[in-house]
Amino acid sequence: MEGKEEDVNLGANKYSERQPLGIAWSFGGMIFALVYCTAGISVWYMVMQCLGAICGAGVVKGFQTSEYQLLGGGANVVAPGYTKGSGLGAEIIGTFVLVYTVFSATDAKRNARDSHVPVLAPLPIGFAVFLVHLATIPITGTGINPARSLGAAIIYNKGHAWDDHWVFWVGPFIGAALAALYHVVVIRAIPFKSKS
Repeated sequence: MEGKEEDVNLGANKYSERQPLGIAWSFGGMIFALVYCTAGISVWYMVMQCLGAICGAGVVKGFQTSEYQLLGGGANVVAPGYTKGSGLGAEIIGTFVLVYTVFSATDAKRNARDSHVPVLAPLPIGFAVFLVHLATIPITGTGINPARSLGAAIIYNKGHAWDDHWVFWVGPFIGAALAALYHVVVIRAIPFKSKS
């Protein structure tokens, strides 16, 4: 095999152990900025996020065609050696961690209870994205957002881009629903003393 010892050939994709760290830092930093830039979530927002992901994948394909083709267009797939169940579990847990962190970091009840501790919500959210990427890149390429998976699959549209695509919709929706349920039923139910 060509390349350094830490490089592994996964079919048509060349994978290096150094890549997840860079990808995780990039996504974590991007989420840090985006949390500040976005307000409420709506159906229109979700449609626009899907269109943005499609456009973004198209731009990457246009500017880095050879790398794009070599790396399977960035389309999420369950990696060889993992079952679809493992991929689904990774997406559920990864999305749960991210969504739970968002709820916890932005919860008004928590801010009232912990007002002496300044909460800079994008920081824990960005770190959650970072850690989820470190854990799930080797398994699924880290979907945790159906729009991101959809954009890459639509633009690449060949090979295994659609084989496991359901995992990247079902997993994030289950993970987000579980995080919302846990937050509402368990965390928000805990009484707290206000400072007044």
